[in-house]
Amino acid sequence: MLKLTPAERSALRAEAHGLNPVVMIGEAGLTESVMKEIATSLDAHGLIKVRVFGDDREARVAMYEQICEELDAAPVQHIGKLLVLYRPKKEAVKERSSKAGKGMREVTIVKASASGTKKPSVTKVMLKGNERVTAGGNIKRAKPRQTSTKKSALNK
Repeated sequence: MLKLTPAERSALRAEAHGLNPVVMIGEAGLTESVMKEIATSLDAHGLIKVRVFGDDREARVAMYEQICEELDAAPVQHIGKLLVLYRPKKEAVKERSSKAGKGMREVTIVKASASGTKKPSVTKVMLKGNERVTAGGNIKRAKPRQTSTKKSALNK
């Protein structure tokens, strides 16, 4: 089981406040498929919330400890039927990055929400050599260079 300092735990609790539960544990309890889904979510997000449908507090605590032991995760918070778990993300090599050939580059585009009250959307995009990102966050292809008809007639 991963150990966290109180300061780290506090920071993770604050970060988890706005999250929605990604895994729900029903009547069947901690099945193999539920554990696999929790592991997948931890790999993808690092910090997740799990909702347990059941009124037995001792059973929820036992599930919480079992998840942390088996998946090598850190217990962050247990409030009512919500469990907050943390495990550092595994650095996966992206296929797109390895295929990036000459002239390809990865760009992160951050677009503000239309109302201005929601979180901005963040996307990573591969751009070709002739593409650019506009101020609005759109991708545009560069137009072919215009040539003079007079100069092309002289060169023939």
